[in-house]
Amino acid sequence: MSWETTATATTSATPQQIWALWVDVSRWNRWDHEVMSSSLDGEFVNGATGMLKPHGGPTAKFVMTEVTPLVSFSDRSRLPLATLDFHHSVAVVQGVTTIKHRVVMTELLTPLFSRIIGRKIARGLPVAVNALAALAETEK
Repeated sequence: MSWETTATATTSATPQQIWALWVDVSRWNRWDHEVMSSSLDGEFVNGATGMLKPHGGPTAKFVMTEVTPLVSFSDRSRLPLATLDFHHSVAVVQGVTTIKHRVVMTELLTPLFSRIIGRKIARGLPVAVNALAALAETEK
């Protein structure tokens, strides 16, 4: 069982500007308005752990499962009998910077959790990616 949603945005910002916002975990709520608070224990590297409190939801632990500086990162959160993987990437193709965020839910209770939180994630993801792109354009 799996469920997935993806959102992309193009921007005049550089990958460095996007990366600077991604690694500033305690301020993810600047561009993702579904996030009430977030934190990372230590450096932004593979295996690092953190916490995220969404608006209207319980605090969730996450682990960084892949970090490729200036290119991509992924983090994983666990739900009862389900896993949420958040994939973030940035690329420049023909002079255009594209940001892509993808969320994949897997395991036994995916059908249940996709109905409970999947719709909210699917609605919020494009908003967050567009806000990230816009904020990055203002950051130096």
